[in-house]
Amino acid sequence: MVSNAKTHLIHDRNARGRTQTGWLDSYHTFSFGNFYDPNRMGFRSLRVINDDRVTPGAGFPTHGHKDMEILTYVLEGAIEHKDSLGNGSVIRPGEAQIMSAGTGILHSEFNPSETEPGHFLQIWILPNQKGLQPRYDQKAFPIEERKGKLRLIAAKDGRDGAVKIFQDVDLYTSVLEAGDVVNYHLLPNRYGWLQIANGIAKLNGEELRAGDGVQMNGEEQLEISTDIGAEILLFDLG
Repeated sequence: MVSNAKTHLIHDRNARGRTQTGWLDSYHTFSFGNFYDPNRMGFRSLRVINDDRVTPGAGFPTHGHKDMEILTYVLEGAIEHKDSLGNGSVIRPGEAQIMSAGTGILHSEFNPSETEPGHFLQIWILPNQKGLQPRYDQKAFPIEERKGKLRLIAAKDGRDGAVKIFQDVDLYTSVLEAGDVVNYHLLPNRYGWLQIANGIAKLNGEELRAGDGVQMNGEEQLEISTDIGAEILLFDLG
């Protein structure tokens, strides 16, 4: 039986950290870089959600990561990825890219356009084990599969064509138009996180805007709707 008790907590977009440089405007849902909030150290295995906007032709020079599952989800424009495994690719809206940093990896991310800004979410998830072999994967999910419905894009078992992630996480995304409604049942002993990537959405009637995140602590029936349009990411976490 689903409890009627409210089991979720809204993380307000206006309480996020922010890093601004000449080429980067980044909002941090959780503590990151110079932004530290003891109440925002991540949720379950979810450690980082950075909402990054990069000016044309600019980006992150080569830097290293270790023991982290790093997902990139592009909202507008494109991001060009290069890494020490020899991978080189351009990530566009509707694609999910995952990189297991494992024992150590170097990579760079740049906006390949000289005219269009890039807008993407970078998501860090703690892996279920340390010392993994570094790896890279990228898959495209057509708009028809995401429009008005939840599409699984990352999962521990890589089912339904999702990218594989070394953690007990199912990540869904959806592009909603005015009047669309999607439903999801968060099971007992599971946890959820809803991130509003674009637009305005409602969770069980409560309005949320781009940048808001919602932490869910236990069984809950979720109804996600929109009056004007929205793009969302929904994490089902162990």
